[in-house]
Amino acid sequence: WPQHFVTNMFIRPASEEELKDFEPDFTVINACSQVDEDWERHNLHSDVAVVFNIEEKKAVILGTWYGGENKKGIFSLMNYWLPMENQFPMHCSANVCKESGESALFFGLSGTGKTTLSADPKRALIGDDEHGWDEDGIFNFEGGCYAKTINLTEKTEPDIYRAIHTDALLENVKLVETDGKLVPDYFDTTKTENGRVSYPIFHIDGYHKPQMAGHPNNIIFLACDAFGVLPPVAKLTSGQAMYHFISGYTAKVAGTERGITEPTPNFSACFGAAFLTLHPTRYADLLQEKLDTHGGQAWLVNTGWSGGAYGTGERMSIKTTRGIIDSILDGSALNADYEKEEAFGLDIPVALPGVDSHVLHPKNAWEDKEAYEKTANKLAGMFVKNFEKYAGKGSTDYTQYGPQI
Repeated sequence: WPQHFVTNMFIRPASEEELKDFEPDFTVINACSQVDEDWERHNLHSDVAVVFNIEEKKAVILGTWYGGENKKGIFSLMNYWLPMENQFPMHCSANVCKESGESALFFGLSGTGKTTLSADPKRALIGDDEHGWDEDGIFNFEGGCYAKTINLTEKTEPDIYRAIHTDALLENVKLVETDGKLVPDYFDTTKTENGRVSYPIFHIDGYHKPQMAGHPNNIIFLACDAFGVLPPVAKLTSGQAMYHFISGYTAKVAGTERGITEPTPNFSACFGAAFLTLHPTRYADLLQEKLDTHGGQAWLVNTGWSGGAYGTGERMSIKTTRGIIDSILDGSALNADYEKEEAFGLDIPVALPGVDSHVLHPKNAWEDKEAYEKTANKLAGMFVKNFEKYAGKGSTDYTQYGPQI
């Protein structure tokens, strides 16, 4: 199955001619059934290990059956090599307008909607997870998609649901017998909430065949804020974009991990700290350089809670978030009137087409305004504390563009 996984996920040769005299750039040996029995002496956390030798251009995967390790290790190498050539490796999804060719990037940690929101029937998907940005534009590192399947239905995520057919590979998904057939039950999370499916990019109807596009007009940072205080959408200045890119914020909620009983911030630098092989400010400098050279507007979009924290407020509806993304991509958000939010100093649109204006400013959606201000200041303090380790690092100190408390 690891071989089938990488067949789905890596870029396939266009013809058999490409395989003549083929020499691999890197070799991954997947020994998932083997473990490192001497892991304590090797100073590891468990008997699972993913080991790379860059000089020998080989990697070995031990003790984990998680398909994602096959691709994420290679992504980590891309994060090491590409900046040397002044190319920007990105943990993001990307799509392109079918008519104008205008492209957009979606950054976000697991559960923020990165895959879901980039699979837009009105636009062509370039890729859902790993891309590069060079002097010509953006391009996909991969040849497939690796989507979460939890609570998947054809109504909520039609593109992903319809991509699951012959050659798609389900992982950690419960199968139930129905009318003599085994059928996936995407709502059964008794084993894990991290059910996945890998499928080749051409399983998505209307995908973008060139797998590359020009420089992005919009760069969208997705956060699932379980504290309920980040606005559904904010237009970021260049400095704020770097601050929130380095912060890489989302939140864990009760029930997703053992011991989590209230919202817990999760900061993952550049929305992919586990895959970074250089200091986060190096990637921020690359993003800043791309924006300075090619333009593009950065946005912060909260796909999490509104009207209160997790347990009190409500999860932002997919309809609201889709309306916001549509406004960003069609240009109406850029031309909206804005007001300043206090805790983070963010610019919030007063109104957007098809979006309830009442929810656009998070304070308005809270009945208890005092509780909102207390929670907003609490989260702002968490941002400030997390960012202390980046102060004075890199070519620019982006601390000044975060909350001022």
